[in-house]
Amino acid sequence: MVQNFVVCSEAVIPLFLFMLIGMGIRRAKLLTPHEIGRVNHMVFVVFFPVMMFTNLYGHTLREIVDPHLVLFVVAVILGVYFASIPIVLKMEPSPQRRGAMIQAIYRSNFIIMGLPVAISIFGREHLAVTMMMIAIVVPMYNVMAVITLEIFRGGSIRAGRILLRILTNPLILGAAAGLAAAAAGLHLPQVLDGVITEMADMTSPLALIILGASFNFKSLSHRKRDLVVCLAGKLLAVPGIGLTLAMMMGFRGVAFVTCISIFAAPTAVSSFAMAESMGSDGELAGACVVFSSAFSIFTMFFWLFLFKNLGMF
Repeated sequence: MVQNFVVCSEAVIPLFLFMLIGMGIRRAKLLTPHEIGRVNHMVFVVFFPVMMFTNLYGHTLREIVDPHLVLFVVAVILGVYFASIPIVLKMEPSPQRRGAMIQAIYRSNFIIMGLPVAISIFGREHLAVTMMMIAIVVPMYNVMAVITLEIFRGGSIRAGRILLRILTNPLILGAAAGLAAAAAGLHLPQVLDGVITEMADMTSPLALIILGASFNFKSLSHRKRDLVVCLAGKLLAVPGIGLTLAMMMGFRGVAFVTCISIFAAPTAVSSFAMAESMGSDGELAGACVVFSSAFSIFTMFFWLFLFKNLGMF
């Protein structure tokens, strides 16, 4: 049990430290809020696609695709989504808050908070299946978010705009390039391989530092009840149900840690920007991101420690 405690601590503590560094940067005013936003955008459009490509191109398609895991994760996400709707509709009358709450419960920060945990446990070279799940989960999250926020602000759903967002998403482009390279058996020159590998290694630390620098703990105002419901759903109910089902379905090792990375991660950072731009409750969405990210350090450790002791990985 002591060894399991050490393994789980080593997976979670770096997340906390990188975020703490980011909070220190914000407090020291080394970056303005505008500059933080620009750096965050740079990480999203430059570093994450490189990381996606790097972790897919050196593998065969058989190593990358796990159809059983894909079907399971998609089913759980859809189940969480449709289960959250009647709960939110019953307790919250405001359409703007309803959209923000539903998004906060089902949409996880898989890439920034979940993926580094998996990398810490297994090493980046063994996570091709996990990287492939990003290419499936991220567009799924985006499509569901657009539909949800449009419905609750009374807008119309534009399939063409949704498809364009998916096709131009930097993460999807990076994954597509990696899959194409894997299918073609591409091997890059050593110099170029070294450069993109080092960029991939920088991605998670940079993203976590910027996430810490983005924290604004004043974002909690008169929305305490809605925030508590979203946090309980995102950090306790979703991973509790999803990971129990994953255990019962027989997922182990990398596949199970991939499930932890998806289901136990906090609310996605991008949910705030999307809520703001689509007429939802941006303040509530921002509070969900901030507080779920902060508390997830403890809840993710709990889920890792619990299922590590149960022998799931």
